[in-house]
This record gives sequence, structure tokens and C-alpha cells, in this order.
Amino acid sequence: MTGTSAHVAIIGGGPAGLIAADSLSAQGMAVTVFDRMPSVGRKFLMAGRGGLNLTHSEPADVFLSRYRKAEPRLRAAFEAFPPEALRAWCADLGIETFVGSSGRVFPRQMKASPLLRALLARLAANNVAIRTRWRWTGFGPQGELLFDTPEGARIFPAPDAVLLATGGASWPRLGSDGLWTGATDAIGIGRTPFAPSNCGVRIDWSAHFAARFQGVPLKRIALSIGDRTVRGEAMITESGLEGGGIYALSPDIRRALETQGAPVLTLDLRPDLDAGPLAARLARPRGKNSLSNHLRKSTGLAPAAVALLQEAGERPDNAEALAARIKALPLRVAGLAGLERAISSAGGISWESIDDSYMLTDRPGVFVAGEMIDWDAPTGGYLLQACFATGLAAAHAIDARVAGAKTIT
Repeated sequence: MTGTSAHVAIIGGGPAGLIAADSLSAQGMAVTVFDRMPSVGRKFLMAGRGGLNLTHSEPADVFLSRYRKAEPRLRAAFEAFPPEALRAWCADLGIETFVGSSGRVFPRQMKASPLLRALLARLAANNVAIRTRWRWTGFGPQGELLFDTPEGARIFPAPDAVLLATGGASWPRLGSDGLWTGATDAIGIGRTPFAPSNCGVRIDWSAHFAARFQGVPLKRIALSIGDRTVRGEAMITESGLEGGGIYALSPDIRRALETQGAPVLTLDLRPDLDAGPLAARLARPRGKNSLSNHLRKSTGLAPAAVALLQEAGERPDNAEALAARIKALPLRVAGLAGLERAISSAGGISWESIDDSYMLTDRPGVFVAGEMIDWDAPTGGYLLQACFATGLAAAHAIDARVAGAKTIT
């Protein structure tokens, strides 16, 4: 639909909102993006500080399974804009991507800023207006948009369509603070309470252990809770554990906390070695070595891992029992780290409030996309892929809706 005079308001300048603005402005629509922060894409830029993991190259069915219960609702958006389409979109912006050894997809420059700059340049060329420091506070009686701005309260005339893409509730200092819930609650839009995801766990370390090993990594371990096990790494923090292995289990840990109160996280400190051979190594004479030195020399455990064996309870000196402890070290989880430090958040606008076009069922002409919807995903490219895919899916639905120049009522 080219050359239309339709005006679309997009609230939120993250990946979902910006790709929607790109698509809609390319169709000739007048687009205004509103963001409460001084500049757009702040959380996106933070995600790229360690190398921007855009998506993943694994097969589609495996990829989709990462979204767990949200898979059926996300499937259509994913299939319409799969990882190869995201890579092609980046290439069209002049950003070359590559597949890393883990299957993850990164921009060749390993940064978010070149991609964001290229996208903003194209939006400017397509006359997309971006208004920063405008915080959306709700709707007026005739569909107007209400904002708090540095100049005070402002009213924006009712557009032909609205896309809400304000993010979840993690990293509030970057703009993703969940404050939009006041506006959606006021009009009765159903949502699930926010919860931290892809976040650390709290474990009540002894003061000595925390002081000595804070910031030390645990490498090449396996972590389990319930019947779910992942391999990865973790970082010891003053208050618990963080890192990729922990993040991958955060939905399972969250559910276990809800049902069990204080679940046990189990660590296998030598997943590459079975208990029998491990016990045989431990049974060798240790001579004048202390038990700690014997453990390090016979099993290859790092000092932090050796100390963990004592931290989890009295350390056995029987070879078989000690091997069993190394293979299944129990750590009692006190809770999850807070939303302010979580990479992402679970919860948000409920799927029951959204139709298949990402439009609110009780608010025709208002669409939602990205992390403000109640879906959850691990790190590894799955978060950004779904944000981009749902943003584009909503944009296509908006395009179809305003083709008849309908106005929000």
C-alpha cells in the first residue's frame, strides 16, 4: 500500500517498534515513533556490548521450541520473518552478518551501533518522526494519545493505528520499566505479572566463600533443576550465580520457586567424566597432600569448584561419596535476581487479549509487539528474533487494516 496518507503512532523505540516503523514508512505511511528515553534503542545497544547476537541458525522447529508455551502464537510471525529474512534485512541496511561456531548469528562488526545508525538513517530518509522524552500515559476519550513530556502533559491526535512496543520490565534505566501497565490496566487489558528471566539466582553463600570467590567463573559444568539439564558456565557473585547456564534454566527455576519455595539447583562439576572413573581417581593415595590439593590434582577441579564442595555441606572423604558430590552438587536457591538486573522479563500483555494479527481484541486499531507481550525466551538470539518478527507481523497487520483508511474509534 504505497502513498497512503494514513498516520501510524509507534510507542517504543526498540527493535520491534523500529522495524515496524521501517516497514510502514516504506509503504508510504506517515509514522511517528515515541520513546520516553533521550534516544531510541538503548537496551538494544546494551545487548550489543558483548557482541550483538541477532538470531540463531538452528532448524526452525528447534528454534521455535525455545519459546515453549508461546510457540503456537509466535510461529506465524517467525515463519513470515525467519532468521534468514532477518539477516537479509540487515544486509539491505549494509550490515553483513555471519554464523558463529555455536550457530549464533552476529553482525560482522560485532556491535549494535552500526545497525541502529543505518536503520535510523533510513527512517529519517522515509520521513519517520521520532519524539524522545515522551512517555505514553494512556488514551483520550476519542483515541488521542496522552503523554508526559519535558514541556508537560501533551495530547497527540488520534492516529489511524497505534503500535505499542514499549518492552518489558527489565533494565528500567534503559527505558524498559513496565510503567505502561498503568495505561493498559486502566482500559482493562489483561496481562500477566512481570517476572525476571535470563537472570541470576540468589544463593546464601557463607561470607568467606562470597568474599573469596566473587567474580570467579565455573567453566564447563552442567546445571540441572528438576528434569532439565544444560551445559554451560556460571559466574559466582556475591549473592549467588549468574551466566549462560543459569540464564537458560531461569524459567524452570522460576516455576520451581513458585511450587517448591526453595528448590535445589544441582551442579555437575565434571560432566565429561563419569562417577566411576572419577571415584577411581579420588581413591588414589594422596600422600601428604591436603584433601583440597588432592581434589585439584586428581580431578582437575578449579579452587572455586573445590570450595563449593565444602560450601554445599560437610565434604565427604570417601572416594565414592565425594565423586557423587562432584557429579551432583546441591545448591539451595533462595530466589531470582531482581528485574532491574534481568536480561529480559516474562509476563506482560496476555495472549488472550491479542488476536492473530497482534491487535488488542478490546481496542480495535491498537496493536502490540515485542517483549511487552507475555512470552519468554532464552538468550542466544531468540529474544531479538521474536521482537523483530512480532514487530514486522504487527506492521503488516496495520498495513492491511488501514488500507481502507479506517480510524480508531
